[in-house]
Amino acid sequence: MASNAPTFSPLYRQIKSLIVQALESGEWRPGEAIPSEQELAARFGVSQGTVRKAVDELAAENVLVRKQGKGTFVVSHHDPRQFFRFLRLVPDDGSLTQPQSVPLDCWRAKAGQEAARVLQIPVGDPIIILRRVLKFSGKPVVLDEIYLPGEVFEGLTLDTLKEWKGSLYSFFETRFGVRMLRAEEHIRAVAADRMAAETLGVKEGTPLLSVERVTYTYNDRPVEWRRGRYLTTQYHYHNELT
Repeated sequence: MASNAPTFSPLYRQIKSLIVQALESGEWRPGEAIPSEQELAARFGVSQGTVRKAVDELAAENVLVRKQGKGTFVVSHHDPRQFFRFLRLVPDDGSLTQPQSVPLDCWRAKAGQEAARVLQIPVGDPIIILRRVLKFSGKPVVLDEIYLPGEVFEGLTLDTLKEWKGSLYSFFETRFGVRMLRAEEHIRAVAADRMAAETLGVKEGTPLLSVERVTYTYNDRPVEWRRGRYLTTQYHYHNELT
């Protein structure tokens, strides 16, 4: 027989939740330092050890980052160390050079059943669809089709995308206040269709890597669904398992 009793949550998890609420509300912005553990302990009426455990867990989840001798900061997509956290395609020679993001299209639509299911929004809600290509050393390597909730990314246009010089996630963070915290990916081998072949400069039927990603912000809210086609002739998908 199922119990209706509330689930017990350890105190540090409750403090973690309160910190996340403050982050989500914008009290501490990406790149900014959060208050010290002593200050947070006083604010929440708990011990420093409880705060430390909550902060440790958030640091392990790449929400916060400790900087020796400086304090604890909100992780930002502007930090170069964050760039390859989500992009796992690297050259076979091991060099890590930041690719160029080239927007191709951006338009508004209504969410169909699949987009609504993935983004957890009602069918028919506004969405924004954009296509972009990633170029490594000037050569097109990745073609992405990205679906975004329209209400979250209100005002996003092809012109604003073209004006931005940094990564797409740093753009989302700066312009819309959306932080990408974690992602789930499904990877399979596919053959290049006509559009992918033309964009990536290969023949139709060329083997490509299909990477489908759902990206989440605070409270495990999905805010991006992307379907990428990766050319792996001189590149490979790298992932470190620990």
